[in-house]
Amino acid sequence: MGESARDDIGRKGVVLEYFRRLDRGDDFMGLFAEDARVFYPKWGVATGHDEIGEMFGDVGSLVTAMNHDYEYFNYVIDGDTVVVEGTSTGETADGIEWRPDGEPGGGRWCDVFEVRDGEIKRLFIYLDPDYAGVDTDQYPWL
Repeated sequence: MGESARDDIGRKGVVLEYFRRLDRGDDFMGLFAEDARVFYPKWGVATGHDEIGEMFGDVGSLVTAMNHDYEYFNYVIDGDTVVVEGTSTGETADGIEWRPDGEPGGGRWCDVFEVRDGEIKRLFIYLDPDYAGVDTDQYPWL
């Protein structure tokens, strides 16, 4: 196995460990570089451990449980960039469950990581942050 393939496996491992810690409620900040940047829709970009912790605290207050479907992840790895497309299930703080195959149809997402020297330097999260599917007034098809 070449060095590039080993590096890809290492980057993928860091990303997978992030999701596992997130789902278990374990500390995952040690996976991020001190100057890392994280984007979350409707929150914006957080830079550094303090802001990233604040952002995840705000987002975490919206849900009581979340589980990512690791076995169905799609990965695209190009150098330091790891793109992961996947699904999740969970429950909002209001007690509304979501799953990708049902109502309200949430749980589908795509994240773009930049992993360098074993640390997450950048994570941009792309999903509909309306996990419960209650924001329907502005969408005529709903």
